[in-house]
Amino acid sequence: MNQHSVAATAFAAGLLLLPAVAAAQARPTTMEEMHKLHQDPKAYMAMLDDPARDAWQKPHEVVMALGLKEGDAIADIGAGTGYFAFRFAHHVGATGRVYAVDISPDMILHMNRQIRDLGLGNVRTILAPPDDPLLADHSVDRFFFCESWHHIADHEKYLSEMKRMLEPGGQVIVIDFKAEATPIGPPPGMRVARADVIHEFETHGYRLAKEHTFLPYEYFLVFEPAS
Repeated sequence: MNQHSVAATAFAAGLLLLPAVAAAQARPTTMEEMHKLHQDPKAYMAMLDDPARDAWQKPHEVVMALGLKEGDAIADIGAGTGYFAFRFAHHVGATGRVYAVDISPDMILHMNRQIRDLGLGNVRTILAPPDDPLLADHSVDRFFFCESWHHIADHEKYLSEMKRMLEPGGQVIVIDFKAEATPIGPPPGMRVARADVIHEFETHGYRLAKEHTFLPYEYFLVFEPAS
């Protein structure tokens, strides 16, 4: 699969995650079916926040593996409904910052309401174009992609942008579905193999610093700028 050919409009729906309940009812098996699913933002957001997702996404374990500290700044790219962003907020503390980045106005509006209702003062939503997270240089300790890296239209540009936006010692985290048959997840044509992600990052000046293997259907890669 050519990673750069995925339509940017697909990314507008946020993270491509199919909870087990929805998957059992009518799991999209083609890109066309997946795109049709995105046309109903309310239904899609309900799927993203389905409690059944926790069983295989293991959000607590993921957050613990990141080792977030008080005062850290993390950018959740393709934040969707804030599934991870709001969890990050509790770990970076009042002096930290969570940038919840998405290109979907529906997702941004949904998160803004949640931020207000939850009283979160350390989460900032950003309505961004598909090729630029609109963050300042040296402003982020971690970039976090959960089921969203394969929707970035221009990987080369994004990899370059992230280098200058990262603080020294910063990291890029990529969680995505394995390129194999799994009970849940996007259609095969939307998946990107672990080896291809590693090769792409290494080709553009990053190194694989760590890998976690506790997720049943996804790989969990941690990259750092090689320099």
